[in-house]
Amino acid sequence: MLGCLLLAGLASAGEQSLHDLQGKPRSLVEFEGKWRLFNYWATWCTPCLEEIPELVRFHARHKDRDAVVIGINMEQLDGEALAFFIRELAINYPIWISPPTQQSALGAIPGLPTSFLVSPQGEVVARQVGVVSARMIERFIERQGSRKVEPSHP
Repeated sequence: MLGCLLLAGLASAGEQSLHDLQGKPRSLVEFEGKWRLFNYWATWCTPCLEEIPELVRFHARHKDRDAVVIGINMEQLDGEALAFFIRELAINYPIWISPPTQQSALGAIPGLPTSFLVSPQGEVVARQVGVVSARMIERFIERQGSRKVEPSHP
């Protein structure tokens, strides 16, 4: 678990190199005011693929209220191939693209998947290396005491 790294004023090379599938620059401070789960992943990563249904479930349940998932793909895959992959897995959350790296503006990425949970106030409050579940994310947010979230149904 990481301490209080504030996103305000972040301007690292890692953040500046994030783009969406259409090539538009994206920022880690987007969706301010909501919980944000930044999930670094790759299509060849088996644990990454295992957690995608959980991230889809969490995002669907919370995106219009209090939390979002942002997937950050860390491979140099053709845009059309990545878009096809996203459709095939019915990924419903934004996917951004980053060059492969072991260090992001949010912290170290020792392996994939790596997820960072950012509070509505912009603090990195947790890092998980390995698979996360919708319930795991909800429980962590609940323990933060900021606000309750409704649990996902299995």
